[in-house]
Amino acid sequence: MSTEAGHIIVVDDDSTLRQMVIRYLEDHDVPTRAASSKDELKRQLEGTEPSLIILDLRLGQDDGLDLLREIRSYSDVPVIITTGHRPDEIDRIVGLELGADDYIIKPFSLRELLARVRAVLRRQEMGRAARARDPERGGYRFNGWTLERRGRKLLDANNSTVALSKGEYALLLAFLEAPKRPLTREYLLQATRVHEDIFDRSIDVQVLRLRRKLETDPSAPRIIQTERGVGYVFALPVEPF
Repeated sequence: MSTEAGHIIVVDDDSTLRQMVIRYLEDHDVPTRAASSKDELKRQLEGTEPSLIILDLRLGQDDGLDLLREIRSYSDVPVIITTGHRPDEIDRIVGLELGADDYIIKPFSLRELLARVRAVLRRQEMGRAARARDPERGGYRFNGWTLERRGRKLLDANNSTVALSKGEYALLLAFLEAPKRPLTREYLLQATRVHEDIFDRSIDVQVLRLRRKLETDPSAPRIIQTERGVGYVFALPVEPF
């Protein structure tokens, strides 16, 4: 599939909302297409992969979570899910665990939706740029620890290797690339997406595992701290090399 820059697809069976979203996004220079069902989305995806999909989880006869699961089986295209009020909270959580990049609750502000679209596309572009650089070069130092990109090795203050799973390595790398900045769970979910471990994407669980390896007292963390209402922040200064 080729990628058409800026082209996104809005999948919603509410024609009034769908057209309102499309008009707003296109008025702000975001080329947008529409789909009202699973079959229409499949036709849209034939031959061209969009830059992003906005997917309603309540699609009439179609189940949005099943559709998201199917998309994730063959594509990394960013997906923002839209849901209703609190009764859909479990669906939002499952959607994020299945690999959605963000969510927004109806009724939503079109301005907020545009901001979220731009943020997800920006993260996607940053990830693409990072992958274009040599992923094996350099690393990071913090508080006596060293993370070497070559070999994906974490060394403690005694220069001993501390084993990391793929998810733990990706999570630590995301923190070290943005120290002292609060990072949302959705952002970390995107940063740690590991296809071989598709059902083990709980950021909270991975943070706990990483704390057990880095912190002197994981129950009172000083390195990876919880940012209430946001996610987590890597609280120490980091030196890239």
